[in-house]
Amino acid sequence: MKEDPSTIKGAETIMLGEMLTLPQNFGNIFLGETFSSYISVHNDSTQVVKDILVKADLQTSSQRLNLSASNSAVSDLKPECCIDDVIHHEVKEIGTHILVCAVSYTTQTGEKLYFRKFFKFQVLKPLDVKTKFYNAETDEVFLEAQIQNITTSPMFMEKVSLEPSIMYNVTELNTVSTGEEGASTFGKMSYLQPMDTRQYLYCLKPKPEFAEKAGVIKGVTVIGKLDIVWKTNLGERGRLQTSQLQRMAPGYGDVRLSLELIPDTVNLEEPFDITCKITNCSERTMDLVLEMCNTNSIHWCGISGRQLGKLNPSSSLYITLKLLSSVQGLQSISGLRLTDTFLKRTYEYDDIAQVCVVCSHMNPES
Repeated sequence: MKEDPSTIKGAETIMLGEMLTLPQNFGNIFLGETFSSYISVHNDSTQVVKDILVKADLQTSSQRLNLSASNSAVSDLKPECCIDDVIHHEVKEIGTHILVCAVSYTTQTGEKLYFRKFFKFQVLKPLDVKTKFYNAETDEVFLEAQIQNITTSPMFMEKVSLEPSIMYNVTELNTVSTGEEGASTFGKMSYLQPMDTRQYLYCLKPKPEFAEKAGVIKGVTVIGKLDIVWKTNLGERGRLQTSQLQRMAPGYGDVRLSLELIPDTVNLEEPFDITCKITNCSERTMDLVLEMCNTNSIHWCGISGRQLGKLNPSSSLYITLKLLSSVQGLQSISGLRLTDTFLKRTYEYDDIAQVCVVCSHMNPES
């Protein structure tokens, strides 16, 4: 640097090599990373200058940010001396950014001088995030988050978590139990190669105080937001949070019927019990009658047309029913009808669940 005519005098003494000198257009930074820069104003003249004011602004497409640690002027700067500043900014916008460094000072003759330097860089999107929701019959919601590295270098995924809304508790399903501790499904080295995609899975369950209110989880509900932290090649950390994720809760109509208890496997032509939960999702009281209709394979045991009584809004009742299957294989439970005697309206429930029917005389080893 001492022999380079384009380098300012004395630059070699402050250890500014070419790797650390910021070019006018220095490439790309990724959204969520922290932009840091060391700014040094060096007096390479033989005179003392006064009232030096160093200002660093970052111009984005929507705003201009002042990044200077201090906005007060330095009274004087002697020859071969420096004014140093370190600036930091967490990048939150995509697009062109311009770092504007402005210096104003007064010479010994009282002349006021001013100059600026511009450093341009692009902020790119580092990750592509896609989400899918799966609604379970038990009010649980499964969230699959697909995260793709769209940069050109590997990325160390330090943390990917879901911060649930006040309505839900969350369970991460990205570990496999091995003894006392759970091992990550992605292995010990959590690297994501360029253009690779990784799926993260979470289970959200409504908190009891919300699950009891049938109308609360209707329509659009806020699930929460993803918090993603990563590191790139030289250990630079980046962090992104998604906006609040929303899902459309499935519509259950005025009355919801769900299964609370059902066996996985039953014997052919042998009765078995199921427990049903009936919830009034409307805003009016209902007087319900239960009818049980046989199908080709499912036969209900008991009295059809029995009165279940009045059911208030957002209230539930549990009933145990007995049935049997006359056909082997995976059979669908169908044929339940609920009638509201107030409005003379009938609600049909078919394909509520499936059960595996086997022959009790069959040898399991055959």
